[in-house]
Amino acid sequence: MMLWRDLSLVGSLAVTGPIGVAIAVWLLAGQSWRLTLSWCLLFGAGMALVVLTKVAFIGWGLGVESVEFSGFSGHAMRAAAVFPVACYLGCRQLGASARVWGTLAGIAVAVLISLSRIYVQAHSVSEVVTGTLLGLMVAAAFIWHASTEHHLALSRVLLVLCIPILLVAPRLEPVPTEQWMTELALLLSGHDEPFTRDQWRRPDRGVGQRPSL
Repeated sequence: MMLWRDLSLVGSLAVTGPIGVAIAVWLLAGQSWRLTLSWCLLFGAGMALVVLTKVAFIGWGLGVESVEFSGFSGHAMRAAAVFPVACYLGCRQLGASARVWGTLAGIAVAVLISLSRIYVQAHSVSEVVTGTLLGLMVAAAFIWHASTEHHLALSRVLLVLCIPILLVAPRLEPVPTEQWMTELALLLSGHDEPFTRDQWRRPDRGVGQRPSL
């Protein structure tokens, strides 16, 4: 269980957020303006979809009760987006075979992090699977775009400087993203209490309960 908890920490915003920013900085350092914009837009869109689905559920109870889907898993989405991209960029100058194996290694890490969210009972299977697929779509779109750029200069020194993020960030205080989203959802919906998955399991649910899909 401790292994799954550690993997779950690696997928937290305190780790994947800085890695996402580091990728953008890395691209900027290589003067890859279009790729920097592409990465920021794709990663930002993925993050926005996670927040949108979670706020919709917390504020209005909009989800899919039959599969216990209350929003994309943020851990799974971010891990599946940043680790394949980081590994791809790190292996880009080592040849086609290294790029493929590096990307696959990044995907494997992302899948393990995603599975950890199920084992620590933070998300349902549907939330983890959809979050992972969303992140992989972000990564695939960026890698496809990056593969068309033939003059991408990346600094290995900058890559090495990014490694401490993986070592230090998991020991930092967790970013209270769930609290922020709950406050935003209640502000927008005007409700006093957040909707939770536990309310789906209540035997006394009546007509007055907020709807789910």
